[in-house]
Amino acid sequence: MVEEIRKQFPALSAQVYGKPLVYLDNAASSQRPQAVIDAWTQSVLAGNANIHRAVHYLAGVATEAYEGARDSVQAFLNAPSREEIVFTSGATAAVNLVASSFGEAFIGEGDEVLVSVAEHHSNIVPWQLVCERKNATLKVLDIHENGTLAVEDVEKLLSQRTKIVAISHISNVLGLVNPVREIVAVCHKHGIPVLVDGAQGIVHEQVDVQALDCDFYVFSGHKLYAATGTGVLYGKRRWLDAMPPYMGGGEMIKSVSFAKTTYAPLPEKFEAGTQNFNGVPTLVPAIRFVQASRADADVQKEQAAITEYIYTKLTEDERITLYGTALECKIPLFSFAVKGAHHEDLALIMDKMGIALRSGQMCAEPLMDRLGVTGLLRASFAPYNTLAEAEYFIKCLNRAIDMLV
Repeated sequence: MVEEIRKQFPALSAQVYGKPLVYLDNAASSQRPQAVIDAWTQSVLAGNANIHRAVHYLAGVATEAYEGARDSVQAFLNAPSREEIVFTSGATAAVNLVASSFGEAFIGEGDEVLVSVAEHHSNIVPWQLVCERKNATLKVLDIHENGTLAVEDVEKLLSQRTKIVAISHISNVLGLVNPVREIVAVCHKHGIPVLVDGAQGIVHEQVDVQALDCDFYVFSGHKLYAATGTGVLYGKRRWLDAMPPYMGGGEMIKSVSFAKTTYAPLPEKFEAGTQNFNGVPTLVPAIRFVQASRADADVQKEQAAITEYIYTKLTEDERITLYGTALECKIPLFSFAVKGAHHEDLALIMDKMGIALRSGQMCAEPLMDRLGVTGLLRASFAPYNTLAEAEYFIKCLNRAIDMLV
């Protein structure tokens, strides 16, 4: 039951300006269940030591927890091997790792990288940097008016110079599940690898990297109810083996001399320096929570009801323009504009009513330009949100609009 789930999240009992908190900024960062908080606390109290290197007791405890998390992530993604799971500080770091390392090995002058217009800045800027460095070209896949990707154009945009395609599983603005398996199949037909930005996808979809057949999949822990500063890069071994290290330092080496340095095997090759050994173990209870909520029929029914209710209310209101309107692939994430009202003014008013929303460009300025807006208001729901909160959100939104328009 949703009410039982809510009891696991201490932050949800907070009061904001004397009103119960209605947290609808989950696409930016989720709240933490008590199990995640406990895992963090336990790590700090009983396993606060650097991993892998020392032989003392605390180092062993920390290493076991850290590597246990790798096993959990491997199973969660159905990755072929644990060595294909690299821990990072988040999806942004993971994309930068691939862009820099893959780009160094495989992208040259005159080559091309394909992204979509609906990408987060974190899946645009790293590719721009490598293209500038290598004198390569960044090409862009467009969207339809309902927000779905123009998948029919993917093959037209590919060429013999296309070295990689980077695409989001779910847009953080449009809230639509992209047909990544279809895109991967088209790209692989031409021998082109695909990176999937799963920052939103990992939260809302059952991810099987072998079924998707993607070459890279990245996500952040903080959107998946785990600690901040945690992230995952899954990469097929053939690519990770061929890519040079992203950073140099401790742990990622096999041997060091002034004549030559050799590198550690996967995944340590890409995990230089002191890792987030307190945060990474929180991925384990976070994954357990996600799996439990997905298996809870009542939770799934509530999420479906919320999606249908909010979608109907926003699309029926002539004052509101919703972006990402393909209901058949819609998650409970809604970005919209209100005629005659600034998105930030609406967010500020609704904050006083206890509702936490996101306003602005949502780290997707090229998409804002494509949509012809300067910014939007976004409400994003999690399994701990209720239909009653959705109804309160619509009631407060109407009040806010009436105050401004």
